[in-house]
Amino acid sequence: MRNKNKKTDSTTRKKVNKRRLIHTTLSILVVLVMIRQFMMGNYNNVFTCILTILLFMIPTFVDRALKIKMPGLLEAIILVFIFAAEIMGEIQSFYTIIPLWDTILHTINGFIMAAIGFAMIDILNRSPSIHVTMSPWFVAFVTFCFSMTIGVLWEFFEYGMDSIFMTDMQKDWLVHDVSSVLLNPSGLNTPITIKDVTKTVISGTIDGAPRDWVIDGAYLDVGIIDTMKDLIVNCLGAIVFSIFGFLYIKTRGKGRVVTSLIPKLKTREEIEYTENMIRAKKNRKKKK
Repeated sequence: MRNKNKKTDSTTRKKVNKRRLIHTTLSILVVLVMIRQFMMGNYNNVFTCILTILLFMIPTFVDRALKIKMPGLLEAIILVFIFAAEIMGEIQSFYTIIPLWDTILHTINGFIMAAIGFAMIDILNRSPSIHVTMSPWFVAFVTFCFSMTIGVLWEFFEYGMDSIFMTDMQKDWLVHDVSSVLLNPSGLNTPITIKDVTKTVISGTIDGAPRDWVIDGAYLDVGIIDTMKDLIVNCLGAIVFSIFGFLYIKTRGKGRVVTSLIPKLKTREEIEYTENMIRAKKNRKKKK
């Protein structure tokens, strides 16, 4: 038994060390970016860096406060996702430099939110205190719906930010064909279609000074294509994980890949191990 416990502790320590390495490496990179942005006077980006560091604490909070075991692979995906979205996407402008960056992140977001939704349902489904048994199909469906709901709420947030604070979270697209009933001079509900747009002229003011913008060869679409694209790829990510979740329930955790992506309630031994680690860390700080 002692040898078995030693092996378990050794395996757990290795996993914890890997998590710490990923977390520490990304945190150091964020701090370096924050210092650079502060020296450049970009205080909004400094706030983004602080927010990123706080978001990095979510897996630890889930592990310690909610007693939920976060798989190493899923935790790594979440941390890298946060870094890619906030630091590389927002501060380093990857959203505009790399056109597919936003699409990739929304796909991963659909996948991650489905994983979180599935974990909540599966933990509830397996709880002895709650006498509810849900079929694998129903769990997969609810998992998909949870992920899509989060995706829709995020698009609401983007729309609100663009409307109230005049940001451009819903990125504009250039389109070459336009179909609109507003172009119909008769006022009837029959769209007028314009194909192969050659030029769009936007007249307005900046700081009270009149100015014209000319977009050659296209029409400026304000947000709707980006929103629908985000929801579609979020849907794809949610479908992929819902399939994984369905297979996980059917095989009850036999697949390695699926198991490495499903958060679970901690066992008593795992809770005790975490508490002992926290106590040991506090004792080391007191000695110093």
